[in-house]
Amino acid sequence: MNARAARILVYEHVTAGGLQGLAPAAVEAELWPLGTAMREAITADLLALPASVVAQVGVIDAQAPADEPVPGVRLQRIRPRDGEGALDALQRLALRHDRVWAVAPETDGLMQACRTRVGAARWLGSDAQALWLSASKMRTLTRLAEAGAPTPLDPALAQAASHWVVKPDDGAGATDTRRHDHLDAARADAASRRGPVTLQAWIDGEPLSLTMLCHADRIEPLSLNRQRIGIDGAGLLRFDGVSPVARPGDADPRWPALMRLAGQLHAAAPGLRGIAGIDLVWHATRGPVLIELNARTTCAYVGLSTALGRPLAHEVLRLFPHAEPAHA
Repeated sequence: MNARAARILVYEHVTAGGLQGLAPAAVEAELWPLGTAMREAITADLLALPASVVAQVGVIDAQAPADEPVPGVRLQRIRPRDGEGALDALQRLALRHDRVWAVAPETDGLMQACRTRVGAARWLGSDAQALWLSASKMRTLTRLAEAGAPTPLDPALAQAASHWVVKPDDGAGATDTRRHDHLDAARADAASRRGPVTLQAWIDGEPLSLTMLCHADRIEPLSLNRQRIGIDGAGLLRFDGVSPVARPGDADPRWPALMRLAGQLHAAAPGLRGIAGIDLVWHATRGPVLIELNARTTCAYVGLSTALGRPLAHEVLRLFPHAEPAHA
């Protein structure tokens, strides 16, 4: 960072009001607590840094009492103005901050839209190409398969599949994701949906995620996490949270394969920066099978700095040393 203490803006799209009137209420209700947890974890980590490093943290919050910053207060919670969309508020308030840490679903290219509104000079995160890649599940799988990573596109895995899954190609979490017992039913489901969808083999195994700190020259795994996935009688998936299961250096035999996967990911998406995550399934014979890429902070970030004993927010800031000065 610059020698001057930085003003950081934290933006989480759902809790900034970005889905209000634009998504079904059930979808917003499902994503709101997840968004809140991520937003508050980032905010707490930034505020834990000395004021000589982070002078002020602004948080765009649709439930905040005021729509303007309060002078002299280190933590600012700011509501979008009446009639102002969440992305418009992000663009306006970004100019008052040196850096912006944003989180949004991949749906409709929202992370790319956030970066465009903020501008590259203030952006704490992955570059435009990495965001474009992660905005499509099929695009991600194709690129990673070309880099040698195991994915559901592997013909052997597809041929051995006993179930099939259909989901929005740019979906977030388990929203609108359904598992089918028969390929014909999966095809019918895919054909009935609006917008781009992904139909792929269901990979049997343990659902996991890998949280990573992405540097310019490497990807550093931080935590292997277990994903709690529920499936109802109709095959609809439900995301019930995540819990850590292993850290690098633990005596876990899966780490060498995960490190290789991180290297394949860096080769396929060198523009990943800051905190990012991948979802994967640990297959009995193939090891880690990559399912999707989140080129942004995920739910697994919550509590991670404390668990690792590392100031991850500071490490992220140090990846972007040339901040754009905020406007007065």
